[in-house]
Amino acid sequence: MYKNMKSHTFLFILPAVCLLFACEQLFEPVNDNHSTYERLFKEPAFAEGLLSVGYQSVPRCDYASDAATDDAVVNNKLDDYLRMATGQWTAMFNPVSPWASAFGGIQSVNHLLSVVDSINWKPSDPTVNELYRKKFKGEAYGIRACLKFYVLMSVAGPDESGNMLGIPILNDYLRQDADFDLPRASFTASVQSIYDDIAEALTYLTMDDYVDVKREFDLPKGYGKAVIGTENGQILFSNYNTLFGNRSAGRISGRILKALRARVALLAASPAYSTDDASLWAAAAGHAGVLLQSIGGVNGLDPEGHRYYLKALVDNVDLTAQPAPKDQKEMIWRTGRSLSNSREAANYPPTFYGNGRYNPTQNIVNAFPMDDGYPIDDLLHSSYDPANPYANRDPRFYLYVIHNNSTWKGVTVTTGVGGANDARDSIPTSTRTGYYLKKHLVEEVNLIPTGPTTHYHYDVYMRYTEFFLIYAEAANEAWGPDGDPQGYGFTARDVIEAIRQRAGISQPDSYLASLSTKEDMRRMIRNERRLELCFEGFRFWDLRRWKENINETARGVEIDRNATQYKYVDVEPRLYEDYMYYGPLPQQDVIRYGNLVQNRGWK
Repeated sequence: MYKNMKSHTFLFILPAVCLLFACEQLFEPVNDNHSTYERLFKEPAFAEGLLSVGYQSVPRCDYASDAATDDAVVNNKLDDYLRMATGQWTAMFNPVSPWASAFGGIQSVNHLLSVVDSINWKPSDPTVNELYRKKFKGEAYGIRACLKFYVLMSVAGPDESGNMLGIPILNDYLRQDADFDLPRASFTASVQSIYDDIAEALTYLTMDDYVDVKREFDLPKGYGKAVIGTENGQILFSNYNTLFGNRSAGRISGRILKALRARVALLAASPAYSTDDASLWAAAAGHAGVLLQSIGGVNGLDPEGHRYYLKALVDNVDLTAQPAPKDQKEMIWRTGRSLSNSREAANYPPTFYGNGRYNPTQNIVNAFPMDDGYPIDDLLHSSYDPANPYANRDPRFYLYVIHNNSTWKGVTVTTGVGGANDARDSIPTSTRTGYYLKKHLVEEVNLIPTGPTTHYHYDVYMRYTEFFLIYAEAANEAWGPDGDPQGYGFTARDVIEAIRQRAGISQPDSYLASLSTKEDMRRMIRNERRLELCFEGFRFWDLRRWKENINETARGVEIDRNATQYKYVDVEPRLYEDYMYYGPLPQQDVIRYGNLVQNRGWK
């Protein structure tokens, strides 16, 4: 789902560059003196640098990992995901592993937690000092929960006896002379450890968002007059707002942690880790349901949420805006904006000076229904025309995929015969499938060598559509398509109806209305998740937690010069073994530490 070991843009109270420098130099010579453990107490910026390392270790959305599934291929034959998908995935070569980065981040936040109560963050003002302490403790527990989740998602699996194992639970800062040979806890205990960290973080970060407050009534629980302070008989909110107000937008908040809890619960309930336990599905639905209730349920679905990356929408947001941050309704957690054209350079078709890198497959193209909602293989009801396969399809298809005779930047793109460099397999940077990626790209970017341009982009960690889909999946498994025994005010069917209506499926949605069983709705929900979250790095993990076929051959299309003949061809196999539903631990660590048990099947 996510790319690790890359730096992220966060809005820190102190400049990020200073924090990173402080962290990197923590035990390096400075001005002929050595930084020491005591320096953490003398210069709090160095201690906050530990929190910065934790943030940087949080993986971000990685659309490239879809190239390890049936949804995409990559035209770089040396790409790690291509190698992994075609038989080279081992415990020594694991491009999707967050292990080293995540545990490095956990060590850093554990280090902070070990000293946070002893540091005078603001010696001249006890009120502000207490606010710093609460803020950093809450963030540290929240980051630790996040990092534990990503490791658990990556390595949870059975030992040789079939016992479902989780992660080593690292809750203390380990110094160099400590025993690092920690055993893996059970999967259930690992899940509980994440829940415990979330609960602890929420005792310090009880707000749903970081916003400035102007009234004592607006203060979250635990932040009364004694913490805020007074001056000349007036309550001071400036200290609170400095640390917990608009300036902290983008950092771990209570809302983010509530969303994380729903992700953890969905993983725990999934077929790879549970035997259809209705109580686990109900718990996942509950965590997602409460989160969605806070935005008004299905009425809170952002009408533009599926277009979040388009220029007009990105240009209109700014986490640094005053008097309040401006964001899309869709966003729960994202990075700040930055100017770039790297996504476009990687994925534009070659005649637009791009590398055509990640190519959607025929597999996912076939998953998009017709614009009336019927699947293309519903021979009784579908209006699909094999001679004109791109007509009258789900509008999301045109939004996310460049197909033969698409218009891009006002120019027709031909991926069939006669399409020059844009045609399938023409040059090394051409599409291998007959399709180019469109999602994530800003069409207004110009890559012309004499005057390339950039535009704002950001990386997404969490958006509400994912959690609507989590609710739909879990609620359907727990209570069926139309059950709502907890009174959240919406059902699995209601959520899918709202998502498909937003996408542009014509109404009434007769196909959705025809689905009456849990099994039929399950297929619909999984397909909607595939479409809505395509090229966001979810597919690789979803196939595994569902234990669905991970060896679907990636397919493409050959189109003749007149676009009258469509021949569907195999492009690239998927060569996974059954034990690969569960990822490996790094083999070098298994060898190094005797208590660390590898998942069954991995060598």
